[in-house]
Amino acid sequence: MGCFECCIKCLGGVPYASLVATILCFSGVALFCGCGHVALTGTMTILENHFSRITADHAMLTDIVQLMQYVIYGIASFFFLYGIILLAEGFYTTSAVKELHSEFKTTVCGRCISGMFVFLTYILGIAWLGVFGFSAVPVFLFYNMWSTCAAMRSPVANLTSIDSICVDVRQYGIIPWNATPGKACGSTLGDICNTNEFYLSYHLYIVACAGAGATVIALTHFLMILSANWAYLKDASHLHSYQDIKLKEERELQDIQSRSKDCLHSYS
Repeated sequence: MGCFECCIKCLGGVPYASLVATILCFSGVALFCGCGHVALTGTMTILENHFSRITADHAMLTDIVQLMQYVIYGIASFFFLYGIILLAEGFYTTSAVKELHSEFKTTVCGRCISGMFVFLTYILGIAWLGVFGFSAVPVFLFYNMWSTCAAMRSPVANLTSIDSICVDVRQYGIIPWNATPGKACGSTLGDICNTNEFYLSYHLYIVACAGAGATVIALTHFLMILSANWAYLKDASHLHSYQDIKLKEERELQDIQSRSKDCLHSYS
């Protein structure tokens, strides 16, 4: 076999579906974790500078944000390992690899591991649907502030007093009702919308939400691949069992035929 034919045969053993799902999963998790971490830091800066200047008022929120950032570290590490494991599982269960290794046979343990990956990926997919919905909440809050600021700057708004236009973050439950000032009105609100922290955090939340959506798509893709691989392993197991039974019967038939010939020779 030449070098070109060998390369083509090796490329035929690559599970391209699993590879695409892994790249999409890595990209989505990286966007969600990286952008979410920076956006949370920017959000805390905005709250501390403009909505809750007393540290005790948002102490619990600070602890929650720090906990979420640590959770982000854990999510990134876990999905880096899990994506590699699923990619390796795709390599070892693809039909092209089985054609390269004709002696490959499935085991009960291998089928159980594939079934476990199907179940775990299904649970993670449902969890990431919740994460995707949760990541849309800050996008909605920042969009409300951005649209309010855009309405104040609009020349067709015909506002008599912009100081009557306010955004009160206490109504969202982010900070307690006794937090001071708790809201921003008029020109103060416009200045907040013009800060780099607001602009950066708003767009990072959008990217993080998109990353969570990409991760959901990747896990759904993985779930379809794992289900197909598990079904293939199950069918292969039945095929191997049939072949073993057939081989055993053929051997028994040969033994009977050989004994019959021996008996005929002995009578003759």
